[in-house]
Amino acid sequence: MTVEATTERVLRLLALLQRRPSWTAGELAAELGVTDRSVRRDVERLRAVGYPVHATSGVGGGYQLGAGTRLPPLLLDDEEAIATAVSLRLASGGTVAGAGEAALRALAKLDQVMPARLRAEVRAVHGATETLVGPGVEIDAELLVTLARACRDLVRVRFRYPGRDGGERERTVEPVRMVTTGRRWYLMARDVDRDDWRTFRLDRMSEVVATTWRFRAREHPDPVAYVQRSVTGSPYRYLARVRVRAPAERVRELVPPQVGRVEDDADGWCVLTVGGDGLDWLAVQVARLGFEARVLEPPELREAVALLARRLATMAGTGPAPGNT
Repeated sequence: MTVEATTERVLRLLALLQRRPSWTAGELAAELGVTDRSVRRDVERLRAVGYPVHATSGVGGGYQLGAGTRLPPLLLDDEEAIATAVSLRLASGGTVAGAGEAALRALAKLDQVMPARLRAEVRAVHGATETLVGPGVEIDAELLVTLARACRDLVRVRFRYPGRDGGERERTVEPVRMVTTGRRWYLMARDVDRDDWRTFRLDRMSEVVATTWRFRAREHPDPVAYVQRSVTGSPYRYLARVRVRAPAERVRELVPPQVGRVEDDADGWCVLTVGGDGLDWLAVQVARLGFEARVLEPPELREAVALLARRLATMAGTGPAPGNT
C-alpha cells in the first residue's frame, strides 16, 4: 500500500474517532475495510504524532480519542463544514456570554481553510438570512459546558436557586436536557428532594457544581414540550385557554413558543394556552391575533373580554360607556 493510501486511511480513522465517543477494533476495521491488526497500527501512527487515543480491553472496550493539551484539527465533511460555519455566524450575535468573539475567531480559522466552493455556499446562506434578536439574558459559557457534560455523563448537579418567597435554596437535580427559547435558557431535570420533574432558568442558577454522583437514566417527558408548558404557565397569575378559529400552524407563527402553547383542535380550530399576570393584557393579546376566538378558561377572562368589547364600542361611538346600563 502506498504512503498516500495509508495517510488517507489514518485520516479516515481520525475522522471516525471524532464522530462518536467509542469504537471497537472490529467496528473500525469494518468501516475502513481493513483488519484489526491494521487498525492497531494506524492507532499507533496517530499516537506517534500526538493524538491521545485511549484503548480499553474486555467486554465493551475499544478505542476513544482523548483530550490532549491542544485541540486537534477537526475533520469535517462538506455538510458538517457548512453547518458549522453557518452556526458560528449566528452564534456571533447569541445569548452566550463571550461566545460572539469566540465564534468570530473560530469562523475566521474555518474560513481560512475552507475550500472556495464551500465558502461560497456558506456566504450565500448567510447573505439570505436575517436574525431577529430580541432582548435576552447572557449565560456564562462555562455554565453551559458544565450542564451539558452533566446531561451527557448522567451525573447530579447541585446549585442554589431562588424560591417563590425570594430566598435561595440549594437544589440537587438529575439533568436531562437544556432548552433555549431564543431569549432564555432552561434546564429540565428531576429534582431529587421533590422527586419530580422541574424546569430551571439558567440565569437564576448560582454556585453550580457537577457532583460525582451518577444516576440511572429513566423515562422522562419530552424536554421541549415540558419546558414550553412550564414557561407559558407556571410563572403567571392567570393561565388562559382560548379556542381560536385558525390552523394551529398559523397561530404558532404569531405566538412565540416561550409565550404560548398551541394545540390542534377539530374543524379548523386550535387551542391556545397562554399565561399572564393581568386579565386585560390577556384579553388584548388574544384579540390582536385577529381570529374568531372563544374563551374556555378562566371565567374571569370572559368578563375582561366583555369589558374590553364595551370599551372598544365606546371608542368607536357605537356603544354606551363601560359601567353604564
